[in-house]
Amino acid sequence: LFVVKKWLGWLAKNNHILYNPASELELPRQIKCQLPDVLTVNEVEQVMAQCDLTDSLGVRDRAILETFYSTGIRRLELVNLCVYDISADNQVLMVRQGKGKKDRVVPIGERALAWIDTYLNEVRCQLVTRHQEMTLFLNYQGEKLAPETLTDHVRNYIRQAGIKKSGSCHLFRHTMATTMLENGADVRFIQEMLGHACLSTTQRYTHVSIRQLKEIHRATHPSAKIDQAKNTE
Repeated sequence: LFVVKKWLGWLAKNNHILYNPASELELPRQIKCQLPDVLTVNEVEQVMAQCDLTDSLGVRDRAILETFYSTGIRRLELVNLCVYDISADNQVLMVRQGKGKKDRVVPIGERALAWIDTYLNEVRCQLVTRHQEMTLFLNYQGEKLAPETLTDHVRNYIRQAGIKKSGSCHLFRHTMATTMLENGADVRFIQEMLGHACLSTTQRYTHVSIRQLKEIHRATHPSAKIDQAKNTE
């Protein structure tokens, strides 16, 4: 179709035909499924290890990274978290007015909760300057973190770990979704955690998890490798 449209355009331009009958024709666009980068478990630990735990802001950043990894929430959702949005007893986190102005409840793991507890008890009390300030993660001035600043912090930790994968805060979101999917979580559960309105948005992670299926297939299927197939004959 593209070639025909260009040819008709050339004919009209050079007065071989009166007008281009394909001038209003819209060609179908090929939708490209761009697979997101994800971190391995070891890479996640390498990034976590970059936080300087002798520094108060390093402890805060470790709590932030653990929260991203455990919950997969978006950057702005983390920035807007309040102290009362964390329920350690129920092991859940409340996202208020997320994308699409929707609230949702997200499970959060024990390790992330432990780091948040450390941050609350040892760091936040030093950073907070106003008694009525309820924002969970604060900057050195006791104010809400700017999204761009958070992106820079996370990207710097990834670079310091020597990892050359693209992304920052969202890289942990992709990693959480892919890791849980590869370990058997239903894609509809992932959809709920990520706050996706459409299942089709979440299903791109199934393309990422195919790498694990390929590894399992290669390791277990009799005909996956030529040498294995010959040995069974």
